[in-house]
Amino acid sequence: MVEILPLFLFFAVCALLMFGYPVAMTMAGVSLLFAGLGSVIGVFDSAYITLIPNRIFGILVNQNLFAVPLFVFMGSMLEKSKIAESLLKNMEVLFIKIPGGLGLAVLFVGMLLAASTGIVGATVVTLGVLSLPTMLKSGYKPSFACGTLCATGTLGQIIPPSICLVLLGEVISNAYQQSQLEAGVFAPSFVSIGDLFAGALIPGLLLVLGYGIYVVLFASSRPDDVPSNKELILEQDRGKMLINVAKGLLPPVTLVLAVLGSILKGVATPTEAASVGAVGAILLAIIKGNISFNVLQEVSLETMRTTSMIYLILIGATIFSSVFRGFGGEDLIESFLTALPGGILSATFVVMVFIFLLGFILDFIEITFMVVPLVGPVLLGMGIDPIWLGVMIAINLQTSFLTPPFGFSLFYLRSVLPDTIDTSQIYRGVAPFIVIQILILLLIALQPGIATWLPSYFQR
Repeated sequence: MVEILPLFLFFAVCALLMFGYPVAMTMAGVSLLFAGLGSVIGVFDSAYITLIPNRIFGILVNQNLFAVPLFVFMGSMLEKSKIAESLLKNMEVLFIKIPGGLGLAVLFVGMLLAASTGIVGATVVTLGVLSLPTMLKSGYKPSFACGTLCATGTLGQIIPPSICLVLLGEVISNAYQQSQLEAGVFAPSFVSIGDLFAGALIPGLLLVLGYGIYVVLFASSRPDDVPSNKELILEQDRGKMLINVAKGLLPPVTLVLAVLGSILKGVATPTEAASVGAVGAILLAIIKGNISFNVLQEVSLETMRTTSMIYLILIGATIFSSVFRGFGGEDLIESFLTALPGGILSATFVVMVFIFLLGFILDFIEITFMVVPLVGPVLLGMGIDPIWLGVMIAINLQTSFLTPPFGFSLFYLRSVLPDTIDTSQIYRGVAPFIVIQILILLLIALQPGIATWLPSYFQR
């Protein structure tokens, strides 16, 4: 009975989270309650509790995590200063001659917005508010429009530079060092957040390419469900149109590429690049005349709320993981995974299925801080490449967030949909995109070089 106390702790936390209790407080409160009970009956070493303050202090002074509020500020500024809305309108004109041009415009803008914010809920809701009325007004089939928006909104999981990859990169890096120390390697090699950015870039672009091909094929084969708006191009002078497109498109694209490129090339750390992105977003808003005191106040408050939530969850997860280890949870996980028939393949498959199912009830941030630190060191100790593992987890969770009936993205979009659109239409719309996600996931599983080649190239 004592040996499975870590499982009781884990499932108690999950159960309370399903009832809607605050994430950070639930993880911390339930963990401390179990620790108290364990100390009373003599099965928990209270020394693990004394380590918690130092671990929390380490979180608060972690330089890599300083990138979080800066990236949040950058994405929020691009959204609230109407730069993203302007970009969508210009991209629609740019793709107007291609079947499903509006869908492609939404996909491209969503990719940039997802890379800037990295928060799935914020991206899906923003795209729904900005794009859905236009798509429906243009005659797009509701299920196709909803599926495109949901799938595009979840790209924030895998398109760098996103907050999700910053957090996952930090956790994977710590898990990799821990696995090497446990293996007796006292001069461990490091995996940086920039390495994970590089590893996620090609898989992310493959997803965008797969989405784009599906949109074009669907629009070409069913033009009545995805009508064209070619008449819009006749209303504008072509030269003037191209100038407007360039003005609306180049600045935000240049900003994102500059931030990402500086990280991949090693010119700047993620935190330094994020600060450049935040300042750049302010300058873009000033140049376009879309900034005011109210906008700056909204962006600042949004940044504070999101950052506070992330840090609180991280602190709660730190308390949880300390108590979980105090009960011997790590040894329990290691013995279970290493005893599976099939070795490393079976262990990886079981962990991926488990994380996929958890994606129905927990957010990415919660899974990153609560689950990955527990299973990561075990898998990495078995010889799995840390960058490949990080990319697989990110795409796996992205697929989970899209999958009915519990996918988070579906509920986020449902919150901004008119009553005339049924939830079943969202389910039908996301189905082809889920298939694309699974195919890309299998491709990366069979060809790990898709995720590991670019990081090795930049490390030369």
